[in-house]
Amino acid sequence: MELLKKIFSPIAAIMNYIQNHFKAMLFVLILILLFAPASEKEFTSYNLEKINLSGPIMDAGEVVQKINKAANNSTVKGVLFIVDSPGGAVSPSVEIAYAIKRLKEQKPVIAYAKGTMASGSYYASIWADKIIANPGSMIGSIGVIMQGADLSGIMQKLGIKTQVVKAGRYKQIGTPDRPWKKYEVAELNKVIQGTYDMFTKDVADARHLDFNKRDTYANAHIFTAAQAKKVGLIDNIGVEFDAKNALAKLSGVLHPVWNKEDKFDKLLKKLSASTAVILNTYFPDLILK
Repeated sequence: MELLKKIFSPIAAIMNYIQNHFKAMLFVLILILLFAPASEKEFTSYNLEKINLSGPIMDAGEVVQKINKAANNSTVKGVLFIVDSPGGAVSPSVEIAYAIKRLKEQKPVIAYAKGTMASGSYYASIWADKIIANPGSMIGSIGVIMQGADLSGIMQKLGIKTQVVKAGRYKQIGTPDRPWKKYEVAELNKVIQGTYDMFTKDVADARHLDFNKRDTYANAHIFTAAQAKKVGLIDNIGVEFDAKNALAKLSGVLHPVWNKEDKFDKLLKKLSASTAVILNTYFPDLILK
């Protein structure tokens, strides 16, 4: 019996240690899986970079940072901007668009419509050297919308009244406690139309289209890839394989080596996309659509 105890005592000690430190070991294992490279190939310097834009556009910080980093990385000879987004807020869409425009001045950029390249995400892509779209993708929806709810009926039933102190005729624009007045709607239309003019002017300039014929390619029309090519919104139709080959050729890279997206970044992207949907649902803002 004593002999058996001596033989199995190291195993028992190990099992006891695992049991007592299970949470700590699990945490370390997760860190290793997230940050450790899958193979030695990940240490290889890449010469072509993929940058993804997915989900609603509510903040441009992370994407613009990646674009600027790629622009300053001399080993990166070209960038594939992969888009699958329904659009989003105006300002971050413009930030990304002009970051791509700056990048294009230094190295080739191809935008690839993986699924949806519409509204703000199309705006973000217009300055690329080429736009290639998946045959099954949806393109366009070049327009602007501002929406809100009229909750005055519900408030009246519940016996809720608002009290307002304001300075400035238009300061109460967009509040949901009453129907909007005609002069308020006119003021909002002024902003919407101005934003739409900016959007369509940039599209016309970037894509070499006739601004005076914008109703054919803008006006919130939604296109298939084939239809978008006919009106000049994209250059070619193909899958990601074709977009990669096109960028390698445009960049003059004979032996393409692509970057790999960090696993932790993927997790954060899913969380941020979910948060953006919630914010967009309950706190609507000026949106490109």
